[in-house]
Amino acid sequence: MARGLARAGARIGVLGRREERARELAEKITEEGGDAIPLSADVLEKDQLEAARRATLERWGRIDILVNAAGGNIPAATVEEGAKVLALPVEAFREVLDLNLLGTLLPIQVFGEAMTNGARLQEAEGCVVNVSSMAAQKPLTKVAGYSAAKAAVENLTRWLAVEFAHNKYGAGIRVNAIAPGFFLGEQNRAMLLNEDGSLTERGEKIIGHTPAGRFGEPEELVGTLIWLCSPAAKFVTGIVVPVDGGFSAFSGV
Repeated sequence: MARGLARAGARIGVLGRREERARELAEKITEEGGDAIPLSADVLEKDQLEAARRATLERWGRIDILVNAAGGNIPAATVEEGAKVLALPVEAFREVLDLNLLGTLLPIQVFGEAMTNGARLQEAEGCVVNVSSMAAQKPLTKVAGYSAAKAAVENLTRWLAVEFAHNKYGAGIRVNAIAPGFFLGEQNRAMLLNEDGSLTERGEKIIGHTPAGRFGEPEELVGTLIWLCSPAAKFVTGIVVPVDGGFSAFSGV
């Protein structure tokens, strides 16, 4: 998504806890002709986010777009087959909730201030895109904490869209979300694929409930993201767009 926005002309601050990964991506974007810098920060640490905001403003003087893609799950917040949800550790549940929900709210508070600071009444402009999940709309087995957290992210997306529009900043600050279907990544690969590349039992269930009959490709998120961030969507706020190969539309029958 960062590379896609860069190809569309955006200047990119790549923010993450792993500074080396952020630097690698920023360098790749630069090599492709874009303008990017790495920003080392944990989305749950407000002081680190504020430092990233200062670095961004020092470099470019403004912030127009915020993409909240941080999130994930942890094993302790997963209810495996045979386990009892009544024994789910509250601490693990809270950790996942904090990462996904507060890890979305805090960046909006910090970078949203740059979008609105100094703006005249009703003249602030900015675009926030949160990343939700199919787990928000159709609670998935095992991932109890993650499902609850992403459902909260979608509610927060709608709530903030209304709040920004009704607040003194006006409708120029838009808040939307993308709900990806199933894309292979670091966290879920072992859950969906066997070592030989064949589908696990869970992977088979997912593909069986995805009309497109496959996992998504990362670049297939880019078009929706660019649309939401562009003037073409300036009357669009408070929505969650599924990019899921039809998963959310299929009843299984």
